[in-house]
Amino acid sequence: MSVAVETSGELDWAEEPTRCSELDAFLPGPPSLAMCLTEPPRGLADIASLLLAAPWLLRSPRGDGHPALVLPGLLASDASTIVMRAYLRFLGYRVHGWNLGFNTGPTPAVVDGLPRVLTELGDRYEEPVSVVGWSLGGIYARQLARELPESVRQVVTLGSPFGLSSLGQTWAGALYSRMSGNHAVLPPVDGIDWEQGQPLPVPSTALYSKHDGVVPWQVCRDFPTDRSESVAVHGSHIGLTHNPTALWAVADRLAQASDVWSPFVVPRHLRRLYPR
Repeated sequence: MSVAVETSGELDWAEEPTRCSELDAFLPGPPSLAMCLTEPPRGLADIASLLLAAPWLLRSPRGDGHPALVLPGLLASDASTIVMRAYLRFLGYRVHGWNLGFNTGPTPAVVDGLPRVLTELGDRYEEPVSVVGWSLGGIYARQLARELPESVRQVVTLGSPFGLSSLGQTWAGALYSRMSGNHAVLPPVDGIDWEQGQPLPVPSTALYSKHDGVVPWQVCRDFPTDRSESVAVHGSHIGLTHNPTALWAVADRLAQASDVWSPFVVPRHLRRLYPR
């Protein structure tokens, strides 16, 4: 049974969750507790690796100057994406944070404000915007592409669990539930009709790590089509916005011409840095 929500340029997230116990047995559970507890030090290691990676990151494909919008994950703000935004700005993109404070879920401020941020950027630069979203921010990015495809050039997600069937699959589920009283819509899991076999109307790349300690990596992968793909990287969940291999992949994806899309190909000199 659907729960209707009236929107006018807003994110439309309102499908009552359903359960199927037979299917639940095959769903991935949360990552191991050890993987979760080591997230902070592994995230710091991702930051430290930026120094070693600087020589080849500086040789990333340059941008064409089109606008990019970067969205933070749960309980994060634009401060969490400073490194990525600075890097993309260095490559020539006109990069913006979401300017909506801390991401505490789909609150009325997000549901009303995020489409407005996107359309304002599109109007300012008179062209579609590439949207890059980390974790929960990637779920927002995908829904923006469905609601406003004419305003989105492409979507890149980083560790975004858009394939979740239950909040119990992620270590962040309990925290998300405690904040749900301030949300304008139901949790973005389980009854998401737009993720059930329907590809995005724009090119999309889903970056994920099998060493993610917050969400199961299996639910962060996209349906493979002629304009969508999934790319594995090494690293932690909290480090994805400053992970060198993720940064290179994002730069490579954004560097494509607006009317051309091809799957990600790891450069020969970087092949050992990406999982096979």
